[in-house]
Amino acid sequence: MGNKEALQLFGEKRIRTAWNQEEEKWYFSIVDVCEVLTDSKDYLTARKYWNKLKQRLVEEGNETVTNCHQLKLRAADGKMRQTDVADQQQLFRLIQSIPSPKAEPFKQWIANVASERIDEIQDPELAILRGADYYRAKGYSESWINQRLQSIKMRKELTDEWKARGIQKEKEYAILTNEMTKAWSGLTVREYKDLKGLKKENLRDNMTDIELVLNMLAEVSTKAISQARQPDTFSQSRQIAREGGNIAGDARENIEKRVGSTVISALNAKDKPALDTGTSTPEIQ
Repeated sequence: MGNKEALQLFGEKRIRTAWNQEEEKWYFSIVDVCEVLTDSKDYLTARKYWNKLKQRLVEEGNETVTNCHQLKLRAADGKMRQTDVADQQQLFRLIQSIPSPKAEPFKQWIANVASERIDEIQDPELAILRGADYYRAKGYSESWINQRLQSIKMRKELTDEWKARGIQKEKEYAILTNEMTKAWSGLTVREYKDLKGLKKENLRDNMTDIELVLNMLAEVSTKAISQARQPDTFSQSRQIAREGGNIAGDARENIEKRVGSTVISALNAKDKPALDTGTSTPEIQ
């Protein structure tokens, strides 16, 4: 599965986690989370708590437990042992079932997010405004934020066009995006993320202004070609994604000839001042 072990701190406690490269998901040790949220005196106590909780959830017909699986994580004795793990969504559901003062802030946060999401469905403009506030809080500049919000609009228009052409599955969206990205940047989405040192993070949130513009050009070109040809098969949409990406790829090559260096950057969100200009761009090896 391509898992990579890691430890995440929760106060003074450590939560064992594993990153799945293929799924682009973090998995968390459920027993470790139970130990933290219930103030269990030791691992054995936390494991007993989780076993009882698991039994109760099964009796209630909760599918979260059924969908949880096991990964080998490093135990306290240094040995790799099979451990019940949950992804982020499953973990949030489990937290809701733990009656603990430490779990309450998480429950409140989940409730607030759910409420905001319902508001955004009823009034999509709220999502845009909250998005801008989110980027400001993260320290992005106003010029970059304006560019990013425009890219969100372009992306939605493209996915709406794909949906109109019968593209429904998330996997298919990912394949089309990958084809388009590779055509204009020379990198797959995963390779692009690796260049920027990303895992789960959104690639566009870590692009320079010129990378965002080129990506938008690829998306708007793909949408225009798709609307003109009206493809009725996935393979046709895939070819169009490549063509739209190639248009942006030609633009990238023209820019690079004139500036004398690559515009594909290893900069990420940690380099926010440089994202506006794309400066300090390392050469691609």
